Amino acid sequence: MSKKDWFALWFNTSYYHTLYKHRDFTEAQEFMQHLLSFLNFKKEDLLLDLACGKGRHSIYLNSLGYNVIGADLSPNSIKHAKKFENETLHFLEHDMRIPFKRKYNGILNLFTSFGFFEDDNEDINVLKNIKNALEPNGIAVIDFMNCTNVISNLVPENVQEIDGITFNISRYIEGKFIVKQIEFKADGKEHVYFEKVKNLDLNRIQEYMNLAGLKVKHIFGDYKLNEFKKNSSDRLIIIAE
Repeated sequence: MSKKDWFALWFNTSYYHTLYKHRDFTEAQEFMQHLLSFLNFKKEDLLLDLACGKGRHSIYLNSLGYNVIGADLSPNSIKHAKKFENETLHFLEHDMRIPFKRKYNGILNLFTSFGFFEDDNEDINVLKNIKNALEPNGIAVIDFMNCTNVISNLVPENVQEIDGITFNISRYIEGKFIVKQIEFKADGKEHVYFEKVKNLDLNRIQEYMNLAGLKVKHIFGDYKLNEFKKNSSDRLIIIAE
């Protein structure tokens, strides 16, 4: 299994959703409530949930009254999400490296859905695409992990058993990436998948944003929008325009 294209392979499997099925989305929904209150979007605004997965967060945003488009690289995830479409909620397959065809009042890139690519220019290109897809005074949100904190608290190995599948998980640093290696046996086969996210601190992401023409307006360190602290914050949440 190629590490280079891990996101296209891993996100499109049912095993990915099995491994993360027990995630508590209450905190994520509270985050969006805090975020939307802070940003003060209008109900008629159009929001893009970029890297939406199966659409759980797009559906939640739409339930709050917003017009939402969810976009994701995974055909299987989008096929699932399309079951929930309505007049103000739509889903489409889209690689974030490809320019968007319409403009949005807000683009939300949530829960560490950035920094996947080997070439830094591809990550910068993603930010350029986001900038170019924003309406005047539009807002972009990049919700990234705080890599400094993640690395200092990295758990090298653990095992999770879910739905009869034993996932053996190892974590390590490889070059400029934080890597999670996931091994398991299912359907009579041995599987190995990877998650690779670039080790990007605040300064590096700000450099990317400057190159993309995005202006950083606010920086937060958790889903309650508390101050960012380099060594202890769980998240690195950037609001830009």
